[in-house]
Amino acid sequence: MMETNAVGTNLSDESPYELSAVVIPLLKGIIYQEDSPALWLALVNLQAGVRDYVAVLGLELMLDEAEGYAFLRSREEDPDVAGTPRLVARRQLSYPVSLLLALLRKKLAEFDAGGADTRLILSRDEVVELIRIFLPAGSNETRLIDQIDTHLNKIAQLGFVRRLRGQKQMIEVRRILKAFVDAQWLSDFDRRLAEYREETAGTRETTDD
Repeated sequence: MMETNAVGTNLSDESPYELSAVVIPLLKGIIYQEDSPALWLALVNLQAGVRDYVAVLGLELMLDEAEGYAFLRSREEDPDVAGTPRLVARRQLSYPVSLLLALLRKKLAEFDAGGADTRLILSRDEVVELIRIFLPAGSNETRLIDQIDTHLNKIAQLGFVRRLRGQKQMIEVRRILKAFVDAQWLSDFDRRLAEYREETAGTRETTDD
């Protein structure tokens, strides 16, 4: 029986080059519609074939047409199949990077609730204010800003924010962050922030002592 993808193209008509031209960029990182319109269109048209292709590698395609992003992630491990190698490695994030991601996700949720625009753009000073109260005391303003820049660079490498061209002090929070920090996680955000505050308070007490 002939399979058909989302737009009605027969999978048998897809050449290996067409699939590889989409899969290879996915293996390298996130694909955004706004960054690569032609590649995005090819991905949407060939998504059924891409899903089958990456499934062989133990991966699944996460594609959000409404938000305009796609990426690959490892499939949930089968308890009956032990020792399956992971093509996409898990990354252990530092406390400040994890905290900043959480704060940016909450900011994105508040921004979406306002419904004014589709792009959340923040200045570095705004990011500093978001995280300032959660960081240990003892750092001067210059060092704090340097630390924020380091954390933002890491988050940009992960694909969750990007610096605006010609405006290094401004960042755009990319909507793919919603896929990694979901609504269920946000519903428990107040408790998580309380834990962060307690951890930070303990660090400050140790510093004062």
